[in-house]
Amino acid sequence: MSRTTTICLTFICFLHYSVFAQSKLYKQKIKAGEDYIKNENYRKALKCFLQADSIDATHADTKYNIGLCFLKTEYKFNALDFFLKSFEFEPQKYSDIHLKIGNCYQLAHQWDKAINEYFKFKDNIEAIKDLDTKSSMLADVAKLLDECENGKQLMKKPLRVFIDNMGSEINSPYVDYTPVISADEDVLMFTSRRPTTTGGGYVEEIEEYFEDIYRSYKFDDKWTIPANMGPPVNTNTHDATVNLSPDGQRLLMYIDNSGEGNIWETVLDGDKWTIPEKLPAPINSKYHETSAAYSFDANRLYFVSYREDGFGGSDIYYVQKDKKGKWEKTAHNLGAPVNTKYDEESVFLLPDGKTMYFSSKGHKTMGGFDIFKTEMDSLGHWSEPENIGYPINTADDDLTYVMAANGKHAYYSSVKRDGYGLRDLYMISYLGAEKNPALSVEDNLIASLSVPIGEASSILAKPIEIKTNSVSLLKGVIKDVVSDLPIEALITLTDNSTGNEIANFKSNRNSGKFLVSLPSGKNYGIAIKADGYLFQSENFDLPVSSGYFEYNKPIVLKKIDVGSSIILKNVFYDVNKSNLRIESQTELNLLMKLMKENPKLHIEIASHTDNKGSEKYNLELSEKRSKAVVDYLITQGIDATRLVSKGYGMSAPISSNDTEEGRQLNRRTEFKILSK
Repeated sequence: MSRTTTICLTFICFLHYSVFAQSKLYKQKIKAGEDYIKNENYRKALKCFLQADSIDATHADTKYNIGLCFLKTEYKFNALDFFLKSFEFEPQKYSDIHLKIGNCYQLAHQWDKAINEYFKFKDNIEAIKDLDTKSSMLADVAKLLDECENGKQLMKKPLRVFIDNMGSEINSPYVDYTPVISADEDVLMFTSRRPTTTGGGYVEEIEEYFEDIYRSYKFDDKWTIPANMGPPVNTNTHDATVNLSPDGQRLLMYIDNSGEGNIWETVLDGDKWTIPEKLPAPINSKYHETSAAYSFDANRLYFVSYREDGFGGSDIYYVQKDKKGKWEKTAHNLGAPVNTKYDEESVFLLPDGKTMYFSSKGHKTMGGFDIFKTEMDSLGHWSEPENIGYPINTADDDLTYVMAANGKHAYYSSVKRDGYGLRDLYMISYLGAEKNPALSVEDNLIASLSVPIGEASSILAKPIEIKTNSVSLLKGVIKDVVSDLPIEALITLTDNSTGNEIANFKSNRNSGKFLVSLPSGKNYGIAIKADGYLFQSENFDLPVSSGYFEYNKPIVLKKIDVGSSIILKNVFYDVNKSNLRIESQTELNLLMKLMKENPKLHIEIASHTDNKGSEKYNLELSEKRSKAVVDYLITQGIDATRLVSKGYGMSAPISSNDTEEGRQLNRRTEFKILSK
């Protein structure tokens, strides 16, 4: 045999072996990918199929499986080309290929192309003989077609918003999601799967670290670098955010212990968070509870659960606290029109006492979960949910939306092309009513999912008035008037018109900080009480039409000492009369309770007026008003010898009488300790 022939035969053998080896490796990768799909491990399956495709890119089934895996991961937008290639190779191989291509076009907001593919898939369904299967599939396609029509309509009227990635200071190369905020937008917490997870846990199947909760604070409109909250909030297992109470003092968490997804709670005690406790039945059950949110007064909890008595899929339920502050034994399905036969998720309530945001696969969604808004009327009925619109909502899943009390900013997590990791946190800025752009054309107002909307700010006119929420926030620090040290105090919120106690809050025992939500439409009495101190009161009369206000009010408490005096800000009289109005009862009962708890206390009740009217008239009016308070206390069992009434008329103003605000401050009733 010649040397040339030997070389040729050797090359042929090598080539044959190489082809054989490549074919073997291809089959191994395909088999591994199929096994991963059976276990719903689509990320690892995707790697295997991509490797197989790099060996042999001529197989329709490999292209199809790559597209399928992309659809099941955060990289959905990469799926289309592979489905199209699979169809090009073997048009008849997969009966659902037009459905999958339609899904991809829908995700890309190419609505007409998606509709065309769905109709092709619908034609194939007509050949199915099993009537139940056929009916179910036709219903599914009908919903997809409706979603495309909804998407077309919503994109015609895009919201005036900026949607900005919160940046590398907040986001990581890993998964960051489920943001929660305090009502005043000063505290941000979220879930992340970072290498800094407590205990270092790692899930090999999905190649991600265990979930942990991270926290950031806002200072001068900038967020601090997020820090792992550590024990006891974070443990060696998975720990995830669910919701934060408006005052930032109570954190709801999701913990999947022993295969049961449940809602847990941890409370800020001073500067430490307590060991999380599992919420009782009927909140938690044998079913999965995935999301929850407090009402503004923390007396009602809304939560999401998949239960047998539901409308279908997961529903929103609520449970109420009884008079003793314990959760009632029965949970109530929120019912129609909020819940649908599809899944509802990610419930969030504004501290205005009436507005709920949630995600749903039902209603008029443009694909997957969309975020909806509903409002509760005075009778407790919820309005028909409204899709909050594009570009916040997309054809992909849109979840975990939370909004600041002022209504100017909202936050959520999303997968976008500008992201730093697999999923990032974004801030939404609402711009208000439409105004003509300063430089460019209308197209520049249309949001893009591929570019942060904030980048368009240079071509927009300055934002004009923004519609705010009907809620006010009272925040501040409670301190001792002498030592200036912070005090843990009980803050009681009362409806002055009925005398009913609405809610109780506490200031932080280490910092003295407090935050109270005040929905519009009530006259509120606020009493601040602490052991050994005189109570202090505040009054906020907020009409229904009032928008958002934030009151930063430091509170100083005085110890029960001789000479200490307090203005009774929730004692009211009829105009130019001494008749005590019904709204005064709560405040007077606080004073009565103080007298009974301190039986040796002797006080002076003093009333003052502004300078409207004659000196004589004002003096007589103030004397009558003080006497009315003393008479009320006597009827409540307080010994008359412990009470002195005095009228000072307009002789002791505490503010200028040149303005209505000043005159209102001068019209007051107060008490002073004479002896103890």
